[in-house]
Amino acid sequence: MHDKVIGAEDQRATTLDDDDRAQASVLREVLWMYPEPITLAELTREMTVASDKFGDLDRIERAVRDLIGNGLLYKRDDDLVIPTRAAVRLYVLFEL
Repeated sequence: MHDKVIGAEDQRATTLDDDDRAQASVLREVLWMYPEPITLAELTREMTVASDKFGDLDRIERAVRDLIGNGLLYKRDDDLVIPTRAAVRLYVLFEL
């Protein structure tokens, strides 16, 4: 008998990879637009091509939430999403 679901580990790795790709895409988009601010709603619309599918919207919102938690983005009370100084500096260094 198996005490683990077959393929569960593969599914978890795929989900983590998808989350990482979503975070990278969101961070690139926000940094590319910097210093122009963008609201979370505008960012979501732009990155999902105005899709109304829950999965598409949720992917962007989760990525923003995780990037905020990692100290790379900041969301103001007026819903503007801006990169932190550390994220901007990293972007500048990687562009050299």
